[in-house]
Amino acid sequence: MAEKILVVEDDPSILRGLQLNLGMEGYAVRSAMDGETGLSLARTEKPDLILLDVGLPRLSGLDFIRALRAEDPEVPILVVSAKGQEADKVSGLSLGADDYIVKPFALKELLARIAAALRRRRARGETGEQRNVKKAGNLVLDLDARRATIEGREVELTSREFDLLSFFVTHPGRVYTREQLTAAVWGQGYSGTGRTVDNFVVRLRQHIGDDADRPRYLETVRGLGYRFTP
Repeated sequence: MAEKILVVEDDPSILRGLQLNLGMEGYAVRSAMDGETGLSLARTEKPDLILLDVGLPRLSGLDFIRALRAEDPEVPILVVSAKGQEADKVSGLSLGADDYIVKPFALKELLARIAAALRRRRARGETGEQRNVKKAGNLVLDLDARRATIEGREVELTSREFDLLSFFVTHPGRVYTREQLTAAVWGQGYSGTGRTVDNFVVRLRQHIGDDADRPRYLETVRGLGYRFTP
């Protein structure tokens, strides 16, 4: 079965050229000319790779990446953009793009980068690699890479903060006392107090934008401890 590539590009001439050349390479091509339609197709068509412009109508390329990465951390996204400044590249890559190609581009180079990204994707499947990814609303944790994102934005966590957050995410819906959390995350020999857990929960809420008064994820159960609600 032909590998499926979604092209999201609002320039008709570039879009037609990509459709023609990708089709000649044997790929099954889907396309959209605005970000909202492209995001909808990405969700329903489940492409093997996405070619994405940045300056799109209705939903920008960066917002597209942010939204899709909150749902799918795996599909390769290659940005193709006229914006070639270093800051533009950093923005795209930091949000989760796998590669950034500046227009005008050489077709052979673009095809080579597409082929390389698809080879990496196939290799992960052939070696049986399965990312240990947990999702809770807009929060995504890659437990293997120890990487957390909220609404597609990567969250910078210390090692212990990640340990605590991953414990909550993998044990949802149950109330844990501070003593239980200390034992599970810090270990039985840890001599700290429950206040340590409180401080870490405060920091986690700041990282993921959780309101202590009206929490979406980390709920304080008065007199008992904390509960994670996905």
